[in-house]
Amino acid sequence: MTEFNELDPKKEYLSWELYGKAAREMAEVIAADDFRPDIIMAIARGGLFFAGSLGYALSVKNIYTMNVEYYTGEDERLDVPVVLPPYLELVDLEEAKVLVADDVADTGHTLKMVRDFCAGKVGDVRTAVLYEKDRSVVKCDYCWQRSNLWIEFPWSVEKPVIAPKPRLKQVAHA
Repeated sequence: MTEFNELDPKKEYLSWELYGKAAREMAEVIAADDFRPDIIMAIARGGLFFAGSLGYALSVKNIYTMNVEYYTGEDERLDVPVVLPPYLELVDLEEAKVLVADDVADTGHTLKMVRDFCAGKVGDVRTAVLYEKDRSVVKCDYCWQRSNLWIEFPWSVEKPVIAPKPRLKQVAHA
């Protein structure tokens, strides 16, 4: 576990305690904006925690997950985001209000892919992130903080217990 005296000043660290406060504040901002999503679309993996927290706070039980791989390491990424199976189909949701939730809009390419996937298939699609960076190609509808530092989230700050499997060759799916 990363000790506080070992923190890198070039990174932003989000503790579990502060995460809970951030997620609740974001839910309050979304509710105050009078946006009541029918569905929360979590971008896995980082957006899963945030989407679940928003789901509880906004009384939304319909939480979908879209698995997108883009980052392969700290500030290392694939050329383009890749949607991983199972693939999601948005059927009969023309009137649905969808909130796309992710942990960070870094380059924004993953968020843009998912938002664009939803656009035209649902009634209203909005985006919510804990952090947004200036370089993001998406300007989120809801953002808790802006930071251009690398963000260390409480769920990913420690190394995995089991080493990741080698990457399978994936084909981009839109």
